[in-house]
Amino acid sequence: MGQERIVFVDRNVRVGTPAGLQGKLRVQSVAGAVYLKALENIDPTRIQLQDKESGEIILLDIVTTSETAELEPVKIIVGSQAEAEAADGTAEAGKTELLPSKTPVPASLTRYAAQMMYSPLRAVEPLAGARQMPLRIKGELVTLLPTLDTRNTALGAWAIAPWTVTAVRITNAGSERLILDPRFLQGDFYAATFQHSHLGPKGTPEDTTTLYLVTRDKGLESALIPAPQEPSNEK
Repeated sequence: MGQERIVFVDRNVRVGTPAGLQGKLRVQSVAGAVYLKALENIDPTRIQLQDKESGEIILLDIVTTSETAELEPVKIIVGSQAEAEAADGTAEAGKTELLPSKTPVPASLTRYAAQMMYSPLRAVEPLAGARQMPLRIKGELVTLLPTLDTRNTALGAWAIAPWTVTAVRITNAGSERLILDPRFLQGDFYAATFQHSHLGPKGTPEDTTTLYLVTRDKGLESALIPAPQEPSNEK
């Protein structure tokens, strides 16, 4: 209890939990990685991971443990790939993954960026061709979410040509709870993934999240709508 465990599914999934886990389990699902942290003791309980595209459901049994050693991440493989790896003896518990071809590059790059942001380096899965990019945009991104009272700042960027993903910190600057919807974003983006679906009021533990923006053939600085220029006082 108290440690966060990462489950790599290599699919975009939504997590279903029983009502009895309310307030006992913190769950975050980002680009094929599910982050689970027990806030209280949990008896053996089954949760569901549902593939957002196919609707396929994976059942996962969880329970808290008194182990103090750092918990290793877990990877889930499914279907024909699991059978193939088991047949040739290459499957290893906690170390297998789906065929890379099954995951589009933008999704893989987003998952990689999320791991680089929040996972220990030893838990980051290598991604062929991925490299960190210099941030060419500084300061607050005032045109990104113009209808929401938020403060938005770029944190880091990674790329596999022609794709670039930029991690952006989103912080609630107001006293109201905010629902985060990609349709609120302004700019030329290929894909967008919020780490959380909402923001708590300013000053609460939930007032900040991370947004992953995927762009093609350009960086974030070229995808944003330019900020309005201050009127000149010259006559």
